[in-house]
Amino acid sequence: MSRRAQFLEVLGIPAEWVLRQRDGGGEPQAIVLPEAAEAATADEPRSGVSAVPNVPAVSIAESRPVAEAPVAAAARAAVPTPPAEAPVTIARAPAMPSLVPAGPEPGSAQADRESAIATMDWPALEAAVAGCTACGLCQSRTNTVFGVGDRQAEWMLVGEAPGENEDVQGEPFVGQAGKLLDNMLGSLGLARGRNVFIANVLKCRPPGNRNPEPDEVAQCEPFLRRQIALLKPRVIVVLGRFAAQSLLRTTTPIGKLRGTVHTYEGIPVVVTYHPAYLLRTLTDKARAWEDLCLAREVHDRAGAGA
Repeated sequence: MSRRAQFLEVLGIPAEWVLRQRDGGGEPQAIVLPEAAEAATADEPRSGVSAVPNVPAVSIAESRPVAEAPVAAAARAAVPTPPAEAPVTIARAPAMPSLVPAGPEPGSAQADRESAIATMDWPALEAAVAGCTACGLCQSRTNTVFGVGDRQAEWMLVGEAPGENEDVQGEPFVGQAGKLLDNMLGSLGLARGRNVFIANVLKCRPPGNRNPEPDEVAQCEPFLRRQIALLKPRVIVVLGRFAAQSLLRTTTPIGKLRGTVHTYEGIPVVVTYHPAYLLRTLTDKARAWEDLCLAREVHDRAGAGA
């Protein structure tokens, strides 16, 4: 098939017709250019195109000069012949910035602070969170939200940040979202305060429930990292897009993070939707259940290998 015939086929023109007058006058007769005839017969006939019976194909060399039909002329003008070896340039989207800033400079005050946090036991860590003034969120909080649950639990749940109710009560996941989370835990045989520990990336509420800033995450994450190190859970379930992207250092959408087992500090991580999102989007509750089943499978495998 010639290049021109290929272009015509892409445009949806499987046959190219021109008109010439019969010798001696009379009605015009349609002819098929050879390259278009080749394109039309190479594949099965397409919808809306039918062959004209008893009309012989006539070579251009055998026919008298004729004007192209309007559609053929338009196709020829609209499809310029590209150069034989045109350079191809692929534009790539710029990489998105990391959600969490790079680690502190060795020997800096922040590095010393993180080193101190990394050695704390549970009481010291809780006291450090309660008195933290490392970022501006301390100015608007009512209470810090350290976390709640069994400090020897094999399951850990991590959310984004306290909301208004959490800020008032000093406990993560309260209100309607908390009730839904408790029901989700109950489906796995878990219960708040008994065999699961629940925490957030941030320990203070961002004003107006806005998304946390990268610097706020950088200041608070050492607390979460130490909680994980002390707890040593068999599986971490991350609730919501922001918590997942913060913990896993990624900008990948939550829909693509779900269904895959990730790792954080060597611990398996399963991503699912935030309970508050599920209250607004009931159709995704079934997907959240799939995520919890995956987390249970990961937990059981980890227990079998312990």
